[in-house]
Amino acid sequence: MNNPLSNLHRKLAVSEFVFTAEVCPPKGCDTSLFIQQSKALAGVVDAINVTDNQGANMRISPLAASALLLREGIEPILQFTCRDRNRLALQSDLLGAAAMGITNVLALTGDHISFGDHKTAKAVFDLDSVQLLEGIRMLQGGTDLSGKKLEGAPSFFTGAAAAPEAEPFELTLFKLNKKIAAGAGFFQTQAIFNTVKLERFSSRLNPSGVKIIAGILLLKSAPMARFINKNIPGLRIPDEIICELESSTNPTQTGIDIAIRLARAAKAHSHGLHIMAMGREEVIPEIIKGVI
Repeated sequence: MNNPLSNLHRKLAVSEFVFTAEVCPPKGCDTSLFIQQSKALAGVVDAINVTDNQGANMRISPLAASALLLREGIEPILQFTCRDRNRLALQSDLLGAAAMGITNVLALTGDHISFGDHKTAKAVFDLDSVQLLEGIRMLQGGTDLSGKKLEGAPSFFTGAAAAPEAEPFELTLFKLNKKIAAGAGFFQTQAIFNTVKLERFSSRLNPSGVKIIAGILLLKSAPMARFINKNIPGLRIPDEIICELESSTNPTQTGIDIAIRLARAAKAHSHGLHIMAMGREEVIPEIIKGVI
């Protein structure tokens, strides 16, 4: 199956700077707001990430949600986690995605069940993100994970997650190189707050040719920032940013200003920016406008 290059793949291949955003599918089957938010961003970003039970919280299937975006002429980045599916289900869904014309895939291990809203669910983790990338590469080569030949091989632009600020960095780099060797063509990173560490990350990965899409997180308040510092490994929001939010008379606007400032700094060390607005997708165009 020779699908044409996605818009995201085509732009990154010629070193054109890209913007992506994240829109969470609904917790239910009413997709009207999801479609509305995505349509509003369609002319602003190059592709939209469709999350997969983000934070281990149950939502509508990302495969179905991505297909709905595609039907609207919007390019999705389909996120797949290993937490909820074994290797049969992962391969089956990937082949289904390819059959529907979905070409951008972000391979993730997935947040642990304990973070989510179904704490008694049984996590699968039959594969991890590196093994999933290897499995995707096998599918593209025309065989499944058991070595059986496929009737039509998919064509994907495959990416993975990265945490440039995680320490120890050498251990992080080792895992990232395994992802590159397994077939990752791009990385979408966790939120960037330290551009010195992003520069280190970018310079060490540049020889591989992998594309880096730096994550920009819209902070809404100082309590939100403290919650992230306490609960999300590999991510540390500096005290000065927390103080800036805390002393602001308009923390919402201050959060936007901080996002623009960080995005401008990250642009010099990346091939694109991934905006995570956490339910405030309507301000993404303002952030992007402040960068370009």
